[in-house]
Amino acid sequence: MQTDDLPANSAPYARYVQHLKAGELAYQFSPAAGRAVFFPRVRCPYSGQDCLQWRISGGTGTVYSTSVVYPRKGDPYNVALIDLDEGFRMMSRVAVADPMQVAIGQRVRFHASLEEGLDDPIPVFTPLESAQ
Repeated sequence: MQTDDLPANSAPYARYVQHLKAGELAYQFSPAAGRAVFFPRVRCPYSGQDCLQWRISGGTGTVYSTSVVYPRKGDPYNVALIDLDEGFRMMSRVAVADPMQVAIGQRVRFHASLEEGLDDPIPVFTPLESAQ
């Protein structure tokens, strides 16, 4: 899906955050390269052209990699690389009670989460199915 309902002159990160605030995971697509582009930027990293189009992800993907972080204070949490179905990879986390239960190959779904201490929502994922 393509979206053009935000001001064209908005900075790429500002547009990305506006979409998160609307509960959407936005990414860019390069017609010159024929592929998805993420993290938001002004020019296509493959062609150098300023041809990027904004699109909205369906929000489903697969865990590519996961690690558990044990902070000095607070509970452990996972950090995961997620391969989205549209063809881009992003770093996030999978919200589960036990971070050790996140598994490579696990299918997940995006949601925007506004967390304490943050001004803007962040992308977080939840399992579509339990880990094998």
